[in-house]
Amino acid sequence: MTERLYSVEQVAELLGLHVRTVRSYVRDGKLPAARIGKQYRITHEDLETFTGLPITTPHTAPARHAESSCIVEIDDIDRATVDRITTLLTATAGTRGGGPRMRVETSYDPARHRLKVILLGSLADSSRLLDYLDGILHS
Repeated sequence: MTERLYSVEQVAELLGLHVRTVRSYVRDGKLPAARIGKQYRITHEDLETFTGLPITTPHTAPARHAESSCIVEIDDIDRATVDRITTLLTATAGTRGGGPRMRVETSYDPARHRLKVILLGSLADSSRLLDYLDGILHS
């Protein structure tokens, strides 16, 4: 039987504490934990002993994950607009919170004045970047 292990972040969330507080309890020996690599893991039994209460974790179904891949080709575009688009899309894609990062690739053919933009990421983020792109092209 495998025993449930919690990360410091999971324990902090379960107990409503700050992550630093939980790490402090672990370092002070108040909350037993095993060090695995660079992170601590706390067993379910040790957590219940520490709190003196039974710990129940809400059962949640795994989150459904969907990604999109999108290729946009823009003809008759000047280099200055290409630079604006590239800067905006890469900066916006890099400002994600948690979760998977957006991937943006661009390729400009100066002889044909054609820009190719490739977006890979979540549906919502892709939609947001396409809206930004549409706003730049129609401004």
